Amino acid sequence: MSKFKKKKGGEIPAVNTASLPDIVFMLLFFFMVVTVLRNNELMIKNVLPKANEVEKLKKDRSVFIYAGEPSKQYQTKFGTEGKIQIGDKFTDVSSLQFALTEAREKLRPELQDRVVVALKVDKETNTGLVTDIKEELRDLNMVKIIYITAPGTELDNK
Repeated sequence: MSKFKKKKGGEIPAVNTASLPDIVFMLLFFFMVVTVLRNNELMIKNVLPKANEVEKLKKDRSVFIYAGEPSKQYQTKFGTEGKIQIGDKFTDVSSLQFALTEAREKLRPELQDRVVVALKVDKETNTGLVTDIKEELRDLNMVKIIYITAPGTELDNK
């Protein structure tokens, strides 16, 4: 007859950590895919006008121009008049050509000739500022312009 051995003490077995690297890499991959990197910090107040004919814009060949009154945190430094923002910088109408040329060069070479300018203009912005922007764009032969709006109807703009 054989003897059965009795358990000595109630020891807990060691935790198996073999699958831990798999879990860590899976989480790392998940956060890399889900994370969105923000390119620009919006420095102006940008309440877009409403429109009912809205389409999606391909961002690979577009240059965004933001126009409007500076945000509250920037009003002490830049005032309350309408400003133009390209990227993370304010620019004047006089230096708009340089800023647009710089933004165009950041695009892929095959898309630089077919660039689309997207204007995100606050609904309270002076029309004169928009006209000045359009004249500078005409001088640079950047005549494809899209106005970015929010979905809605014209009655929502009031």
